[in-house]
Amino acid sequence: MAALARRWFAIPLWQRVLAGLVAGVALGLFWPAAAPWIAFIGELFVRLIRMLVVPIVFISIASGVTALADPRRMGSVGGRTILLFAFTTACAVSVGMALGLLITPGAGAALGSAIPHALGEAKSLHDQLIGIVPINIVQSLAEGDMLAIIFFAMLFGFGVILAGDEGRPIANMLQSASRVLFHLVRLVMEITPFGVLALIAKAVADNGVAVFTNIGWLTLCVLLGVIAQILLVHLPLIRLVARLSIRRFFRAAVDPLLVAFSTASSAATLPVALRVAQEDLRIEPAIASTILPIGASIGKDGTAMYVGLLAVFSLQALGVHPDPTMLAIMLLTGSLAAFGTAPIPSASLFMLAAVLSAVGISPEQTALVVGFVLPFDRLLDMTRTVASASANLTVTAVVARQESAIEPG
Repeated sequence: MAALARRWFAIPLWQRVLAGLVAGVALGLFWPAAAPWIAFIGELFVRLIRMLVVPIVFISIASGVTALADPRRMGSVGGRTILLFAFTTACAVSVGMALGLLITPGAGAALGSAIPHALGEAKSLHDQLIGIVPINIVQSLAEGDMLAIIFFAMLFGFGVILAGDEGRPIANMLQSASRVLFHLVRLVMEITPFGVLALIAKAVADNGVAVFTNIGWLTLCVLLGVIAQILLVHLPLIRLVARLSIRRFFRAAVDPLLVAFSTASSAATLPVALRVAQEDLRIEPAIASTILPIGASIGKDGTAMYVGLLAVFSLQALGVHPDPTMLAIMLLTGSLAAFGTAPIPSASLFMLAAVLSAVGISPEQTALVVGFVLPFDRLLDMTRTVASASANLTVTAVVARQESAIEPG
């Protein structure tokens, strides 16, 4: 038994995860009745990952700020990070809109048969910006309000630095807590192959082969959008700016990309991304633990691409022909909406109302579109989350290179 366990752990994690994914597809197709029996494993896996997200975001950012020590360096890191994510997000919205206009996946969509799905009132840009400053940080931690947690964690880290010698015990405690969480993540990641198997098996069992074919044109556009964003935006940044070998980067990125695909959550990908950035890409822990949690909240290339694509899809399904002004408004609002999207599955669907309302589409019409897409959104969400995970690691590598905080490669 011990020898079998040693052989199992000797296999690279990404290979075990890939095997779990293939086994899940096979189980869902050929023995769908078994999928509900193991579904709890997938649920436990997602809960374990999400259990770690809030403490990792708070502790890693606060410890990262204290490790940087020089507030001017933190300002440089933060400014570059936000500008890079703004750039990749705008590119992603443009890619999604371009594919939608080129392939026209929404033309002739039968929205009349869809059941409207209530969205609630979309948050205004003012409310999103004001909400970054928490009234009650304990409530924000309990609710997983990532932008508020990031804001408080950065302020807390600055406070520790400004306290000087009196703040050193807190800085040491944060560093120790960060290392403890790092090892806890490694333990949880060993469950990934089994969690992926259960999640994929249930998705395939619930929808059959249709999980890969329903809403075919939209699925094709999402797949092409993810590939285009990685090839046209991320790869040049990795090779030309971060000056990393493409092979080295994606060999390291396999684990977080597979976790992103299986969980459809940018936040759930954060723990494994932190491990990969520090161990495989050799990025300075202070940089990785500062940028990656921020990226999990605002680095939403997949969401941005999908919001742009789905906005064009919606106009086509509703018979609306967009003019250049409408397209420009959709590009701007789509980029801003993606920044404020929660890092959870299907969150982008609920930002669609903010984009469409800006070009005159009513909430009732938007609800029809969401009702049409929602039954098939799981696979689409799994696919587009890969682009978000790739963007997060890409921006981290670029900023690390600019800060001389990454080993050559």
